[in-house]
Amino acid sequence: MVEVLGSPDAESPTTKPITKPGLVRLIVIIGVVMAAVDTTIVILALPSMERSLHIALSGIVWVVVGYLLMITITATQVGRLGDMFGRVRMYEAGFLVFIVGSALCAVASNGAMIIGFRALQGLGGAFVTANSWAVLADNFPPERRGRAYGFNAFGWNAGAILGILLGGVIITYVSWRWIFWINVPTGVLALGLAIPLLHDRGHRERHRIDWLGMVTLGIGLFCILWAMVKLATVSFSGEVQAALAVGVAFLVLFAFIERSVKQPMVSPSMFRIPTMTATLLASFFQAIGNFAVLFLVIMYLQGVRGLTPLHASLLLVPGYLIGGAFAPYSGRLCDRIGPLWPASVGLTVQIIALAIYAQLGVHTSYVLVVVASTVNGLGGAGFFPANTTAVMSVAPGRAFGTASGLLRTFSNVGMVFSFAVAILVAARSISKKLAFQIFVGTTSLSHHLRAPFNSGLHAAFYSCMGFMAVAAVLSATRIASRRRSSAHAVPEAVPEEVRAGAS
Repeated sequence: MVEVLGSPDAESPTTKPITKPGLVRLIVIIGVVMAAVDTTIVILALPSMERSLHIALSGIVWVVVGYLLMITITATQVGRLGDMFGRVRMYEAGFLVFIVGSALCAVASNGAMIIGFRALQGLGGAFVTANSWAVLADNFPPERRGRAYGFNAFGWNAGAILGILLGGVIITYVSWRWIFWINVPTGVLALGLAIPLLHDRGHRERHRIDWLGMVTLGIGLFCILWAMVKLATVSFSGEVQAALAVGVAFLVLFAFIERSVKQPMVSPSMFRIPTMTATLLASFFQAIGNFAVLFLVIMYLQGVRGLTPLHASLLLVPGYLIGGAFAPYSGRLCDRIGPLWPASVGLTVQIIALAIYAQLGVHTSYVLVVVASTVNGLGGAGFFPANTTAVMSVAPGRAFGTASGLLRTFSNVGMVFSFAVAILVAARSISKKLAFQIFVGTTSLSHHLRAPFNSGLHAAFYSCMGFMAVAAVLSATRIASRRRSSAHAVPEAVPEEVRAGAS
């Protein structure tokens, strides 16, 4: 480990003027919108990228998954760096990396370049998303954070909608390269606002960088997640088994290291905070069950119903729209009654949405897709602000970045697992290659394969319901632990003047 030199008091968190909470929230939302846009807009561009860059089908999926993997692997580390060097500083660094990664993606000339530059873009996304919740926690008192996180969820849904609408227009009338170019002026604007207006409010101390912990966690997560993605395209080969074994071994080594060092990257004491482990696991299982829905519905609409990627995505817009509009109100409800009930109810609503999706047939009205998407959006609007509030309300004030990064890591690991689950279960009646072609949008199914494939999609939706039910149970267990959580929560280091400014 290497000691970080320099006094944390060189720039006191309380010496800079207080930025109005509304401006802080706006700047953070811009970052969330940018990350969300790149989640949906790239899916629409996959067919164009595949043709333009001559990428093999097995490689094109890494344009999506590589971005997600990088955020997953680095989220905890960059959250920890935010605690050490300043969450705002790391948040701003994320914008810079994201801008550079986007520009490089726009000029990529082959498959290896676009995948590598997407990973760089993902690193910037990790700095932004892992520190965004911590920045809000520093600038809002506990009784106002639920609503702030609700606006974050609104930003994510708005970004998803923008990704669909802008992606359709750009790919149809311009070029796929402009889906990345548009990030450059947006990122420059956000960075230009953040530098003069955002100031670190959290307390920082001299720390040591746990390089060994960072490396072992990164390798462990990468090997396991790589194996899961590989498993979605090939059989359970020796290569996949070896990657899983190496990944598990490195995670065990990481756990041992964190128990041994004086200043671990992720302190084991974080998991001894009442409700923390249940909250993180609820996020993990919810992500497995929910993120797969995006893939499954797109495969249904493109494979079974023969729609284009754009037309398929447009049917999901009402769900994102209504969910985004409801999220701030859900966050305000968390501030009034606490996060546990809204999170649990939100998960229950999402289970209902999955049950509706499981009724989709070869000739079902598209109205049912819109209804299910809307119900799912409402459930997500209840869960996300509440679950984030549950984590940040019990996290120590000096570890907001680490807690935020942990939540992002658990959620993103679930997302990658959900991709594998979606492909594996849905492709039980057709080849995985054909399932991938349907997902990318380069083909649709012949008439005699539509019913068997639809049956596989139903099985996948029911599997997602099972994962979501586990998340709901974990969320419900926190209700019984509420008193212990309050008794053991660590006081949060929120400056008094910040509390006053947020009132």
